[in-house]
Amino acid sequence: MISIRKMGAIGRTYRHLNRYQRIIRILFKYGFDDLVIGLRIDQYLETGLKMINRKPREEIEKHSRPERFRMALEELGPTFIKLGQVLSTRPDLISPKYIFEFAKLQDNVPPFSFAEVEEIFFAETGKKPNELFQEFTEKPMAAASIGQVHRGRLHDGKAVVIKVQRPNIENIIAVDLEILAHLASLMEQYLEEVQGHRPSAVVEEFARSLSLEIDYMVEVANIQRFARQFKDNKTIYVPLVYAELSTERILTMEYIDGVKTSNVDVLRSRGFDLQLIAERGADLVMEQIFVHGFFHGDPHPGNIFILADNVTCFLDFGMMGRLSRKDREDFTDLMLSIVMKNDRKITDGVLSITTQFGKIDHDALSRDLGDFLDRYMYLPLKNLQAGKILQELLELVQRHHLSIKPNLYLMIKALSTIEGVGLALHPDLELFNLAEPYIKKVKTERMQLSRLAEEMSETGGHYLRFIQEVPDEFRAILKQLRDGRMKLEFEHLGVGKLATTLDRVSNRISFAIVLAAQIIGSSLIILSDIPPKWNGIPIIGLAGFLLAGVMGFWLLVSIIRHGRM
Repeated sequence: MISIRKMGAIGRTYRHLNRYQRIIRILFKYGFDDLVIGLRIDQYLETGLKMINRKPREEIEKHSRPERFRMALEELGPTFIKLGQVLSTRPDLISPKYIFEFAKLQDNVPPFSFAEVEEIFFAETGKKPNELFQEFTEKPMAAASIGQVHRGRLHDGKAVVIKVQRPNIENIIAVDLEILAHLASLMEQYLEEVQGHRPSAVVEEFARSLSLEIDYMVEVANIQRFARQFKDNKTIYVPLVYAELSTERILTMEYIDGVKTSNVDVLRSRGFDLQLIAERGADLVMEQIFVHGFFHGDPHPGNIFILADNVTCFLDFGMMGRLSRKDREDFTDLMLSIVMKNDRKITDGVLSITTQFGKIDHDALSRDLGDFLDRYMYLPLKNLQAGKILQELLELVQRHHLSIKPNLYLMIKALSTIEGVGLALHPDLELFNLAEPYIKKVKTERMQLSRLAEEMSETGGHYLRFIQEVPDEFRAILKQLRDGRMKLEFEHLGVGKLATTLDRVSNRISFAIVLAAQIIGSSLIILSDIPPKWNGIPIIGLAGFLLAGVMGFWLLVSIIRHGRM
């Protein structure tokens, strides 16, 4: 598990000075000098900043700010690419224009050597690849920032693919996470507009999720759970995963010989039923969401293969979404209110799947949602663009100080993605008609007597425990009052900037006192006429005046540089 070391900001900065300077150079290269200066990183890395050209190149300026941010993340490497990909699923943290740009992040990187692959295998298993597999291709099929994929064959002849993690990737990510933690603390200190989002907490959560992603045994567990969900469904095939040949840094799974859904012409030429494939794919994703609450978070065309008899096969189970029963029911209520064209319930439904970060004008929200639905929900599906609709919806809710919950956003994104795949195969696909049975099932299950009895039992249990705990809790409070041990604790948020300012003020006052003492002491030495002398002036006093002049000039430059006299 990757952890961010708890150490001082300056120590964390200088320990990885070279990497820190590279990050700053890239930020300047793509025109983010305002961000670097706003975070006041120059007070930690002045030497590094002297080597940086603050002028972004002309061709870079032609791109929009979100595009430049995406390009910078790609150049910064795996940690920042993964951060961008995570942020692309967090409409509660960044604006829609950045979300859709970060969704394009690519991590195409050169492969690492087979000698390093052998070293990783020996460290993880005590054996070389050729000892574990009958065949193992030295040249990888594909390479990405976290790992690369090789073809292989088991001793029983079965074809497999083996994903091998990049050497030293955990240490590389750990260094970047420490730097990100420092940058997050500076954001909380100097950028008021992000303080409500608690960037340090976001980095901590990102570190946790990235730790899970680089642990391939987590993906093994995801595949096994996914397979159990569909064990009796003949329209889907889940690749076999070989847990005994997998570790935290090695993943071995069955090789799938199929056709990507993006190869529409190949599918058509081989006689596949494109309409059936489109409907099955959409149906399978909705079953994952509405029935199981555990779904593939990135069902793009490259992750979906079609096998014989129009069977669908999903690949890459690193990003999986999870929905609670309440989340599924809230989304179902919203969909039903849209069908019934009930404006009030639509507004309530949107509020149930979003979080609020400001004052809401319910009438204005209801009016804007009505306009939004009038524009899109009554057009033929083939005339709709899911990406555009999602972007407008995000902008709408953000305009009203709302943000779609991350897990629900990932679900909507997955539905939009599979809709795009389906429409490429069958332009007349109607996603909502396919979703209708699942929505009705969720609604019906809520009203079943067994479900009502279960909820009443749970609620009654909560109240009973509350009643049982009240006397003990009240007795504990009285005992603390009697013993004088009760105290109130206050947590002051956003005082970091004040503390830094006070620290700077106290340092300047101390400096000024020392400077004044230096001038007074030098004056007394000159008046006392103590030798040695130069042109009749005591040299020690003269040296003191010169030192005082340098110190005074240094203090003046420091004040001017920080913009405050």
